[in-house]
Amino acid sequence: MFYNVFGEKVSKTRFKEMVNAQKNRRELIGANQFNRRDLMRMGLLTGAGYLVAKSGLSGRAWGQTISPGPINQPASPPTRSFVTQMPIMPIHQPVASLTPTPTVDPNTAAGEGRTQPHQALTVFPPQKFYQTVQQIAPIFVSPDLPLQQLYTFDGFSPGPTYVAHYREPILVRNINNIPNGPQPSGFGVPSLTTHLHNSHTPSESDGNPCDFFNSGQFYDQHYPNQYAGVLSDHISEGGDLNEALSTLWYHDHMIGATAQNVYKGLAGFYFLFNDHDTGNENTGFRLPSFPQYDIPMLFADRVFDQEGAMAFDLMNLDGILGDKFLTNGVVQPFFRVHPRKYRLRWLNTGISRFVQMFLTDPTNLGTDQVFFQICKDGNLLPQPIQVTSCTMGVAERADVIIDFSQYAGRSVFVENRLQQIDGRGPTDVVLPAGQGDSYVRIDVNLPSVADNSGNPEFMTFYSLPALVAPRISRTFHFDRLNGQWSINGIFMTCNDDGPTVRVRVGLNTAEHWVLSNLSGDWEHPIHIHFEEHRLLSRDRATPPPPEQGRNDVTRVKHNNRNELFFRFRDFHGHYPMHCHNLIHEDHAMMLLWFIDPNGGDNNQLP
Repeated sequence: MFYNVFGEKVSKTRFKEMVNAQKNRRELIGANQFNRRDLMRMGLLTGAGYLVAKSGLSGRAWGQTISPGPINQPASPPTRSFVTQMPIMPIHQPVASLTPTPTVDPNTAAGEGRTQPHQALTVFPPQKFYQTVQQIAPIFVSPDLPLQQLYTFDGFSPGPTYVAHYREPILVRNINNIPNGPQPSGFGVPSLTTHLHNSHTPSESDGNPCDFFNSGQFYDQHYPNQYAGVLSDHISEGGDLNEALSTLWYHDHMIGATAQNVYKGLAGFYFLFNDHDTGNENTGFRLPSFPQYDIPMLFADRVFDQEGAMAFDLMNLDGILGDKFLTNGVVQPFFRVHPRKYRLRWLNTGISRFVQMFLTDPTNLGTDQVFFQICKDGNLLPQPIQVTSCTMGVAERADVIIDFSQYAGRSVFVENRLQQIDGRGPTDVVLPAGQGDSYVRIDVNLPSVADNSGNPEFMTFYSLPALVAPRISRTFHFDRLNGQWSINGIFMTCNDDGPTVRVRVGLNTAEHWVLSNLSGDWEHPIHIHFEEHRLLSRDRATPPPPEQGRNDVTRVKHNNRNELFFRFRDFHGHYPMHCHNLIHEDHAMMLLWFIDPNGGDNNQLP
């Protein structure tokens, strides 16, 4: 039998056509490094952004009901499930020093790609230094597929996990060793910029898409690891503990190529601990101890071509969905646990897929399993919430506590049951237990051990930061325009031939933002860098409990209106807001906003 990427049967002849088209598209891009404008100029893309139906090229399913989704993509080669143990990414280790020594001003003479001086390096001097090399390396994803030539951090994909602590500033030196020229599998761009997603970081270290550095260069990023408000006038000293973060992640953010570079492997975790979220279950909040019982799980979906190489369709401008489901870089692994409570840190890296993760017990499919969600994005909730599932758009996180003692001697599955058939977003159909896509099997077959972690039913964490009257209200419309994705009718650019900074907010001010979706059936997970926001309402109604805390991604649903509250503190400079369906971001649903120490503007519709 022959199938497309969504599991639909196709004829042998049609399957061969699909495979040939996939190969031709990859070779066309890989050999020539064409971008979207090149393809339009050559007559291969329509003004609406759709691939022209040329024989041997088009991957679109013209005339079918799911159009414009890429349902004419061939299915990946078959792989076995749950035969490989889930890897845990190594903990990134600091180095004693860096050569050359980091400087406040960019060290361009030594090959640094940074263009702006560090604004807080002397205010919060680094206590630890790290060095990481972005390079191509062979990576195992399945025993049934060849090693993948992926972009990596120090030879790992996902990258090593940073373990950081509040009030312990660090500096990370990123070195770009990805060579110029044609890239393995025909996709990926060797210019890079590493974004620490969710971090309260000065703009020059944010990993802004326009602040990229090229092959052979390095870039020093300074992470103060301070509570938001540390340099502002609404907190007397030390910042606001209620702004504490926990689960962050880092990923490439290259302008116009974020989707390619993340898909190709450039992502990893960054954990922040403090005197409350300590990593020791005998102290503070008494959450399960790191690293023994505090486990990162990075979810991804990918497509592989008929030779078994990871495939990325640059002709698809709507959203790419995979038919292979990876946890920590491996296709459907298993993971062994003790019969006790664990903290699992779930991260959806997409790049276009929304997920609703359930815990599925194959011996009891008729009953949804109950567990506790303790975190939304990087932010602990005021108290744990008892749930049966966690919904995550691209880049959203959910820390959960699961007591596996009730499953001793058995296996359960982390299963996505949210149906999605194209890049528009989910259909909102939740599939029955056992009929979704399992990302990892958890085997509760290790010996019994002590469990000193607290009972989540009685835990409390941080209070929500106070709301104040906003200085201004701004409205942002997310829409589709001439085959690209726009915000208020304008496309993102880093060049001088169009708008760069679109909004200027004042340092030490608060604002009210409205995010409105005008793009019909499309759904957009919107990420605003630097500051967490409070989601005040969705379509003038109270949002569901997990979203009532602090967020750094808000799902802007079909024809939907969201009201957000922000403060802007401590540092200045430019930051982006964008859709985290990374295909939409790259085509070009993003804008830059600026924190101005001299005051903001009054533009209601930038």
